[in-house]
Amino acid sequence: MNLEFFITLHFNQKIMRSFIGKLFFFVVLSAFGRTQLNAQYIKTDSLKHVYKVNYWVSGGIALAGGVSNYLGIPHIINKPEITVAEFQTLDRAQFGGFDRTALNQDPLKREMYNKDANILLITGVTMPVLLAFDKRIQKDWGKILVMYLETISIASNVYTYAYIGPSVQNKFRPIVYYDALTYAERNDGNNRNSFYSGHVASTAAATFFMAKVYTDYHPELGAKKYLIYTAAAIPPLLLGYFRVKGLRHFPTDVAVGFAVGALCGILIPEIHRIKLKNKDMSIGLASNGVATGIGLKWQPGSSK
Repeated sequence: MNLEFFITLHFNQKIMRSFIGKLFFFVVLSAFGRTQLNAQYIKTDSLKHVYKVNYWVSGGIALAGGVSNYLGIPHIINKPEITVAEFQTLDRAQFGGFDRTALNQDPLKREMYNKDANILLITGVTMPVLLAFDKRIQKDWGKILVMYLETISIASNVYTYAYIGPSVQNKFRPIVYYDALTYAERNDGNNRNSFYSGHVASTAAATFFMAKVYTDYHPELGAKKYLIYTAAAIPPLLLGYFRVKGLRHFPTDVAVGFAVGALCGILIPEIHRIKLKNKDMSIGLASNGVATGIGLKWQPGSSK
């Protein structure tokens, strides 16, 4: 029996701007150092072909995702201003102890923390260029670069279009609850975008992608690979701390952003490790006459 499943992630042509520069910015940056290897190479065929990357498919996903996100961001950042009536309904008591910490910050220091967060964001999303200086990865750097663009593209589109993201959610940022600040600082429509943290998601996607790729090329690490993943968690968690101190997010917003980013950073490379020898499954750009998107197609027994 020949069954066919077709899944499409739709790109809304109406919504998608500013992240595209961030997406390609890291490509032109210089690397920060050189990774040294102490262990001997494991000369196996599996290390020569860790990932299977179709440049046309993965590159197409990265490009389409960049355009999609570019068109969708204005829909998020140009939300209507918060009204006086909405301010009158604000209730700090609705937050549990975990999130309430965001409402007990020094509002005068918020700009300093937000500046630090932006610097850490740029640093985080450019960190994967360091992989190019690992001797085992150098030969596959083209594949890794395209795969990373694909990962960031998917992570950013999840943020821009998913139900759990600010395109649908309208959770007020902590700054809205600070009466000591001016009305003009609090009523900006962008302050409806607390849930979830896109900064943290992008940084987690980058650092966990780096950890995943490095450990896949270094299986001799064994259980020590978890130390690499622990290190990968530090930048997004630190950035999340800055965003909370900057009155941009609640801790739960940071936690969800961390989870989304980490999953994208790990799962996208893992998908590329699957050897589709029977060609039963394929992924690529697809159109059904109504919408265009990313399609995942499975035809059991098609290779027989």
